[in-house]
Amino acid sequence: MNRIPVFWKWALTVVVVALAAAVALWPRGGSETAGTGAPPQPTRQIDPALRQQSGVADCPAESPTAPAAGPLAGLVLSCLADGAPAGPGDLTGRPLVLNLWAYWCEPCRTELPLFQEYADRAGDAVRVVTVHSDPDEAKALSLLAALNEDLRARGRPELRLPGMQDPDASVRAAANAPTALPITVLVRPDGSIADYVARPFRDVTDIAGTVSGALGVSA
Repeated sequence: MNRIPVFWKWALTVVVVALAAAVALWPRGGSETAGTGAPPQPTRQIDPALRQQSGVADCPAESPTAPAAGPLAGLVLSCLADGAPAGPGDLTGRPLVLNLWAYWCEPCRTELPLFQEYADRAGDAVRVVTVHSDPDEAKALSLLAALNEDLRARGRPELRLPGMQDPDASVRAAANAPTALPITVLVRPDGSIADYVARPFRDVTDIAGTVSGALGVSA
């Protein structure tokens, strides 16, 4: 009587092993990395028309004569104009003003047009680059497009400054600046940081006086 249970026990074992082998060998769909435990990488998809509507200018090319230096060297961001890699640390050789902002920052909306007016006044004496310090790039571009529509209606200069996308706020961290926005980082031609300003500017004269005091640029 004991032989029957033993027989069925072994039969069940054989069936379980066979099923396990079948599951292991069954073809799977999906990518080659499926099952590795690595999360899927997000796909960066920004409508090119939105980039164009934002009015943002191409990012300046890296300095052909001076190598990247200072605390910003090695930071790899992306250009708002086309999504290509861009690095503020590569823009040595000329004084650099980095205006850190985000689409949700109300004072930033007022301040961005002031930086455009300052850049127009300063000319080639200084580079002015905006840095969107938030992961949502599409909302940044949408805000720039809306601001330009309002500026056109009021007869003011449109925003056409070059801009970089900094989803991890790495520029702010490199400058040891606080988390509040807006923040303006003032960079010497050698790549070292002269100062940062953690407050909104009142007007173009306020920007010009602050930049002149930190970087010696008259505008």
